[in-house]
Amino acid sequence: MTAPAPAAASGAARRLAVKLEPASAALHAALSALWRLPDPADRYRAYLRTMHTVIRASVPLMETAARRCADLGPADPVAGPLGRYLTAHIEEERHHDAWLLADLALAGGDPAEPLRQLPPPEAARLVGAQFYWVLHHHPVCLLGYIAVLEGHAPAPWLADRLARTTGLPDAAFRTVREHAVLDAGHGADLDALLDRLPLTPEQESWVAVSALHTVAAAVELLRRPDPTVPHAPPGGAP
Repeated sequence: MTAPAPAAASGAARRLAVKLEPASAALHAALSALWRLPDPADRYRAYLRTMHTVIRASVPLMETAARRCADLGPADPVAGPLGRYLTAHIEEERHHDAWLLADLALAGGDPAEPLRQLPPPEAARLVGAQFYWVLHHHPVCLLGYIAVLEGHAPAPWLADRLARTTGLPDAAFRTVREHAVLDAGHGADLDALLDRLPLTPEQESWVAVSALHTVAAAVELLRRPDPTVPHAPPGGAP
C-alpha cells in the first residue's frame, strides 16, 4: 500500500528511509489488516473517525512549529527554511479534516460524532509527542512525523476497491483518492527539504526518533477497533 522512498532521494532523506524501513513493515501490516476485517462499510466509517483524530491536529501542529521557527530566528540555520516549508504546507493541508467528516456523512456516519468523542489515548500519544518535541526541544522533530504520514499514502487503487467492497457511494472516498495523489508530491517535497537543510547528525537523529515513534504510535491507533468505543481502564472500572 506504500510507495518506497523516491530514487532521487539522497543524503538525509535516504538515511531516514533506511532507518524507517524495518519498522514500516508493522505499519504496512496494520493498514492492510484494516480492510480484511468483517463488515467493510463499518470498518471504513471507523477508519474515517480514526483518521480524523489525527488529521484535525495537522494544521495546529504545523502552526505551532512555524511559530517556534520564528522564535528561534536567524541564529538557527534550520529554523528559517523549515518555517517557510511549514507555512506553505499548512495551506496544502488546510480543511482536510473537513474532507474526512464529509466522507463520513456520505458513508452513512454521523459527522458530528468525532467532534463529540474524546480522542483515544493512542491518538494523543501519536500527536501529543510532536507538540512536546516542537515546544520543548526543536521543531525539526516534526519532519519525522510528516515523513511517516505522507510516506504511507493510500495506494491509487484503494478508493475504487473500497467502493466495491463496502457498497458505499464513490463520493464517500474523496480523502483516500486525494491523498493517493497529493501525498506522493508532498513526500518528494519533504525529501528535497531534508536534503537541503543544514542538519547536524544530532538533528538527523531527532527526526529519526520522531519518525520511529510515529510508526509505533500509528500502529497502536490503527489496531484499535474504533475510537468511538472507549477502552475499559485496568480492573474493568467504568
